[in-house]
Amino acid sequence: MVKLGVIGGSGVYGIKGARVTASHAVTTAFGDPSDKVFELQAEKSFLFLPRHGIGHRLLPSEINYRANIMALKNLGATHILAVSAVGILADGIHPGDFVIPDQLFDRTKSLRASTFFGDGVVGHVSFGTPFCPAFSELTAQCAAPHTKVHQGGTYVCMEGPQFSTRAESVFYREQLHATVIGMTALPEAKLAREAGMHYGMVALATDYDCWNESEGEVSADAVVAVVRSNVAKVNQVILDIVARVDQHLESCACQKSAANAVMTDPSFISDQARQRLGGILG
Repeated sequence: MVKLGVIGGSGVYGIKGARVTASHAVTTAFGDPSDKVFELQAEKSFLFLPRHGIGHRLLPSEINYRANIMALKNLGATHILAVSAVGILADGIHPGDFVIPDQLFDRTKSLRASTFFGDGVVGHVSFGTPFCPAFSELTAQCAAPHTKVHQGGTYVCMEGPQFSTRAESVFYREQLHATVIGMTALPEAKLAREAGMHYGMVALATDYDCWNESEGEVSADAVVAVVRSNVAKVNQVILDIVARVDQHLESCACQKSAANAVMTDPSFISDQARQRLGGILG
């Protein structure tokens, strides 16, 4: 059964046009998620989790990404739509545009737990294509009627919470040829892959980071202003995906990504580890 889980980013703490039917205070083997997981009803039922918590309480480095992904997995989500505010690095993108990235470049640090494996269990999953291509295509189709959409491109994930230095911003733009920059796609995408979930993103371009000196440096209030002026479009894209997500009937390998990932001899895997990883490995 296909079920959508939405992880709302900066400025997206609920979905207007959908009715809350239940809220789940979930605890996982990896701790508590950012907040309650809300069950909503629009054309179909779906799940919503505010990434930073209601009221935006958590820094990107403070988010328990493992608990967030596991909570959605345990509640039946098969697909995750990540909503994120991002800075612009590539030409031709303007504040208010949507970007559907297809690659990631990791600039986070060791503050973030990035795998469900470890503590006695070694596992490796493929991550060459970090976003589900089929689900990303559906996301782009749903976004296109509402604003200008840029399909494809590299999302640089930095640690934060400070924005980039100008030297960093120019490096990402001119040496990496990256498209956008944000603070939360990793380890979120890695964990979704380990959990066998289809992960896609709609990234709302809010600013020019700081490489574009004519636009000045990015500030939190400028980001919030762009998010607020575009949140209605974000909501509509989400509702359109909710209505169509069952058209994507797991036609790719994402859901089987961890099927042969474990390299540890089963006789060495403790009962505690089996219980901890049961949600993703069975």
